[in-house]
Amino acid sequence: MIRVLNIISDTNIGGAGRVILNYLKYADRGQFEIQVAVPRGSALKGPLERAGAQVWEVDGIADRSYDRRDVGVLKELIGRAAPDLVHTHGCLSGRIAAKSRRVPVVYSRHSAFPVPARLKYPPGRWVNRFLNERYADRIIAVSPATRDNLVEGGVSPRKITVVMNGVEPVPERSPQERQALRERLGLPEGAVLFGILARIEDYKGHLYLVQAARILKERGRTDFRILVAGTGAFEEEVARAVAEQGVEELVTLLGFREDVAELLNILDVQLNASWGTEATSMALLEGMSLGLPSIASDYGGNPWVVRHGDNGLLFPSRDAAALAAAMERLMDDSGARAAMGARAKEIFQQEFTGQRFARNTEQVYLEILKGAKHGTKHP
Repeated sequence: MIRVLNIISDTNIGGAGRVILNYLKYADRGQFEIQVAVPRGSALKGPLERAGAQVWEVDGIADRSYDRRDVGVLKELIGRAAPDLVHTHGCLSGRIAAKSRRVPVVYSRHSAFPVPARLKYPPGRWVNRFLNERYADRIIAVSPATRDNLVEGGVSPRKITVVMNGVEPVPERSPQERQALRERLGLPEGAVLFGILARIEDYKGHLYLVQAARILKERGRTDFRILVAGTGAFEEEVARAVAEQGVEELVTLLGFREDVAELLNILDVQLNASWGTEATSMALLEGMSLGLPSIASDYGGNPWVVRHGDNGLLFPSRDAAALAAAMERLMDDSGARAAMGARAKEIFQQEFTGQRFARNTEQVYLEILKGAKHGTKHP
């Protein structure tokens, strides 16, 4: 049995936490014993335990990548947990602690963002390369965009393996259940439903959705609705924009929702307007599992999930007019929506299942433990 200790510093359930939870659903429990270290009081503890992981609560490490004191705490934990491999999710302290214990390390990079100048050029580039390569035997990039980020910051591509995220398919609801939710939300009959399920942060691009709604309204289009599910630091700004742009009847802020599967089931098109940090959107993958077409920005990892004209449409990030045009195109062409939705489901089943993701991740583990050559790719 191979014992793998994941280390994650998140106190809330974000993208990295969802990746671990998705993996646990499909992990090969006959070959791998999965442990997870989280900050004390993290919201991840309960879901991880219910998913079958042994959870270690750690004092410190909360929402930070590195602190000298955390290295000592994690070094002591690694001594007690005795893993064969440590898998960190953004936690540099965990990588340093594992290396000091001579335990092999894999590090997952879950984001893609514009690389700052200080990392593109020496000496920052040298420091970034040293930290990434010295304290990881292999780096998992969850998208080609993430890999390109790392390489642009000086990391050797030989250290990087691309493993695209995968998710559990969303169960389909009956027509009666879908209609009941539409009625509870007060949605008009016949309106084309767009939806975005994401943290409400500036870089997620919600303001461009609001602007697109205004553009469409000015063209006389009111036969659509945009449902916004999620919370975040930018929530008040988005609510203010909805009022200022005069689109309160078209854009509904739903706040935090536990019924994500039900919401996805009533949508006609899923939206993603990110202009920062997007790698492989699990919300888009979940929608694809239901056969939802997508309209997404061309930022980060989105073009590797949404293929323009095939399973959805891409628009230039931060371009509200282009987003409005894409929305109008799919509003007016139900045949295109159906065809793109069918392709979305096919692509999901071929490339983005939870089983495929888990096996590719475990292959990286085995290659590290066997000392296999770096630089392979698992799409």
